[in-house]
Amino acid sequence: MSTFKAPKGTYDLIPPESAKYLAVREAISAPLRNSGYGYIETPGFENVELFARGVGESTDIVTKEMYAFETKGGDRLALRPEGTASVLRAALEANLHKAGNLPVKLWYSGSYYRYERPQKGRYRHFSQVGAEAIGAEDPALDAELIILADQAYRSLGLRNFRILLNSLGDKECRPVYRAALQEFLRGLDLDEETLRRAEINPLRVLDDKRDDVQKQLTGAPLLRDYLCDACKAYHEEVRDLITAAGVTFEDDPKLVRGLDYYTRTTFEFVHDGLGSQSAVGGGGRYDGLSEMIGGPALPSVGWALGVDRTVLALEAEGVALEIPASTSVFAVPLGEEARRVLFGVVTELRKLGVPADFSYGAKGLKGAMKNANRSGARYTVVAGERDLAEGVVQLKDMESGEQAAVGVGEIVAELRSRLG
Repeated sequence: MSTFKAPKGTYDLIPPESAKYLAVREAISAPLRNSGYGYIETPGFENVELFARGVGESTDIVTKEMYAFETKGGDRLALRPEGTASVLRAALEANLHKAGNLPVKLWYSGSYYRYERPQKGRYRHFSQVGAEAIGAEDPALDAELIILADQAYRSLGLRNFRILLNSLGDKECRPVYRAALQEFLRGLDLDEETLRRAEINPLRVLDDKRDDVQKQLTGAPLLRDYLCDACKAYHEEVRDLITAAGVTFEDDPKLVRGLDYYTRTTFEFVHDGLGSQSAVGGGGRYDGLSEMIGGPALPSVGWALGVDRTVLALEAEGVALEIPASTSVFAVPLGEEARRVLFGVVTELRKLGVPADFSYGAKGLKGAMKNANRSGARYTVVAGERDLAEGVVQLKDMESGEQAAVGVGEIVAELRSRLG
């Protein structure tokens, strides 16, 4: 037994469970790949200031949850707590926005890190698939991303999720709302830390999950009552486009999300089968983030969907993903000559794209057949000295139990024919 264990709040993905996560990542990314989004991969750590400026100084992510450290060279770095700031930084650094084809549409998949109190559905290391459309202010782009996420979830068989939708206004109308909300919050019985947060970004207080805070927020001014005409029209077009696509959603005037960079459209995907950690993904428009991190004005929109929570949502609904067997053919050699011949067969099958495995370690027939069963292979190829002397191998159908002799030279073609 190893004396080491995975760090608290983390997990290992091991077969066969890991196949679910791969299937979820594939399903979420498939609609993006079909819609002009190109794959991007960024480092697992970035300059601390990238997240402090972009995510927000007042957020729990920056003040409490970020894994920050100093390198031997004196650089202040942080493990990435989210993906948007990193992707936008990479796009700016590579001048993708200057290529003349806006929006720049990117998707990514990776691990993220936050120092949180571990519980089911909330980990210190977690996995997301995300998408960003950078450099265009268009309600159709916001609608596109919401529709693609809905499509991804439904392709997995999820049905009991809800889409919450809101608008957070822009630099024209939000300051008026901000002042009204701050005035309301100053009249409440809030602790010193929450009052300090209200002065930096009062919308963050609306996202406070504590019951004693939420009770006091009854009657708080709502942003929708302060939206300017342009933001109202923009939000209505997003709603109309989503509705026309047959995607159902719920208007949630209190939805603010947990990051400071959101403007206008904001949305969240929730699943009521997950308890307190009901959000499986979310996103929104972040028109000012590029300037916050030193870039030009690049209105953008994006989302991130949690792979871990999506798997939990599938389990909550009892959805069993159709995971293809990792092995279609399993070879069992009996003797040295059979090992050489069947290893050649397995190698040729693999070259042709047929998933094939081999009984390693010179096991006896009984032990090797147990391995064949465990592999999930549809067919097992067995050969011993007598078989090879006759120029054949034994092909066994593991579902029907039928077994037949097939010529050594014909076995690859026979297996390809049977497996389609």
